[in-house]
Formats: sequence, C-alpha cells, structure tokens
Amino acid sequence: MAFRIFIGFLFCLYINGMVFADNLALNPSHPDRYTVAKGDTLWDISAMFLKDPWRWPEIWDKNSQIKNPDLIYPGNVLVLTYTDGKPRITLYRDGLASSGKLAPKVREEELQAAIPVIPTNAIKQFLSSPQVVSKSELENAPYIVAFAGEHIAGGAGQNIYVIAINDNSTDRYTVYRPGKTFQDPETGDVLGYEAVYIGDTNLLRTGNPATLHLTRTVDVTLVGDRLLPIKAEQIRLTYHPRASETYIQGHIIGVLDGVSQIGQYNVVVLDRGTDDGIETGHVFEILETGKIIRENARGSIYPERAVKLPDERSGILMVFRPFNKVSYALILKATGPIHVLDQIRTP
Repeated sequence: MAFRIFIGFLFCLYINGMVFADNLALNPSHPDRYTVAKGDTLWDISAMFLKDPWRWPEIWDKNSQIKNPDLIYPGNVLVLTYTDGKPRITLYRDGLASSGKLAPKVREEELQAAIPVIPTNAIKQFLSSPQVVSKSELENAPYIVAFAGEHIAGGAGQNIYVIAINDNSTDRYTVYRPGKTFQDPETGDVLGYEAVYIGDTNLLRTGNPATLHLTRTVDVTLVGDRLLPIKAEQIRLTYHPRASETYIQGHIIGVLDGVSQIGQYNVVVLDRGTDDGIETGHVFEILETGKIIRENARGSIYPERAVKLPDERSGILMVFRPFNKVSYALILKATGPIHVLDQIRTP
C-alpha cells in the first residue's frame, strides 16, 4: 500500500509539472535551458517548451532588471524553473544572475536585432500587396486606357494614361489586376476579390485621363489594369500570437504565391475577417476534413454504407493581415496534409 501511495505521489508531481494553468501543457521533450541562436523565432522557441506555443506569455517570467524584456537576442539564455509549482521561463542576459543582481561582465558582440516572433520573410511580400478589394472598389477603381508612345503594354520607366484620377491628395498608386474571387464555401457569397500586384506609379497630372509614371513593375502592365492609392500605413512586423477571445470557425479558401501543396510557412486565405472578430495575431488550429468512405468490412451488416471519418488536427496558423471578410494567415506548423476547404477553429 505504501509503495502504491508513493508511486501515486510521484505521478501527481509529474502531472503537475506537465499540465498547469487551465491545461497549459509543457512539451514532453522540453529543454531545461536553451541558448538563443541566430535564425531562431520566438514561435519556434515557444514550441520547444510548450504544446501550445501561443500561450508563451503565461509562463514568461519578465525580469524588471532588463530593459525591454519582450526582446530576446541571440546569445540570451532561457531557463525553465518552477515557482509555487508552476513552470516559468526566465531570461538571462549580460551576466544577470538568478537573484536578479547584475554581475560584472564585459561582452563584445556585433550589433544584432532581436529575434522575430515569426519568420517575417515569409509574409513580407504580402503586407502591402496583394490586397483584397470589394466589388464596388473593383468597379469604381481608375484603370489604364493607353500607354505613352503608342505602346501596347507597359513597364517600369513608362508613362500611362488612366481613367480617371481627379484627386491629387495622393500621388502614389499601385497597379493591380483582378485575381481570384474569394467565396464563402457554405453560402457561395462573394467575400472579396484578390488584387494581384503589378507595380507602382507616381501621379504626374490629374485628369480624365490622368498621366502617371510607372516606377516599378513585377509583370507586364496591360490596358484595363486597375489602380489603388497607396495608403500611408505602417507595415507591421511585430506580432503577438494568441487565441481569439470568442470561438471562431471558418475555412481555408485559398493559397497564395502559386503553390499547390500547403505546408509550413505558406500563406493561405481564410473566409473570416474583421467583421467576424478576427484580429492580427489570432491563432487557429487546422482540421483536415475527414474523408467519406464506403464500408466494405467483411461480415458487415451495412455493406457499401457511407462512413464519414473524423476530422483530424493537421496544423496551426496565425492571421497576419485581416480584411473585412477574409484574412491572410501564415501556416506556422503542419503535422499532416493541409488542403483548401479544410476547417479552422479557435484552439
């Protein structure tokens, strides 16, 4: 009996160390100490310690001795400790001892940036373009009617004639071409239209037609291409992954950048946006829709019966650019096949 009680006590200690704070669980293979390396992301490091990396702030022990404790640099040391039985991650940098007192130390290193939360290179091209536009924006947008010098197509360095720009409140426009139509997979409602980036322009003269100069192009510019004013909005490269406060369900309805197989660090389109409560940084789990098969087990009393297999979790994604009715999201983890029309939901 005493042996059973002792084993039970050890098991409770193990469980308390692994699961805590509303089922917040440690990664079973977590390290006790980790030195941050160049190329790391906070998401990757969080996944070393936690099963649910977006819950990193719940075990992050901020040290008041350190300026900007949210910033982590290569060479910093992260240590897993326990306070009142609950795990904590403590950051040590520049000789900071566990007591919180500074120890004399001289360190020479090259200036370097703090590690990012997610791999920003994977999403940088999607922050300013392409965009998602509504039907009215598409129909009412200025469009190219001709090119200077009797050219039938345009490129960087050429002038274009556009119907119609009479407002000189902004002098910079993006040239785009209507791309995919994003639809709700359940209702068929149009959620928006992809605005495929073609190039940038400077306004030379307002009018009908107006004259603009192509400053940069990534594709041939054609008659009929639309223009959007370039908004002076700050490109956001700092994110705080977290679950939405309200339960949200939706679907992956597209994948960007011309890929056919969806995997880690691909950018996908969701059929939910700010109108549905989605915000930048919201994390969702991906469910691979279970297949429908025909039962053909030997001796079955229901031969050829259709059987729906369970939906299985196949990854995690984070929204980095929401629009009104759709959002762009980055696949942060892929544990199985991911497809267009797979479900997403608040974890």
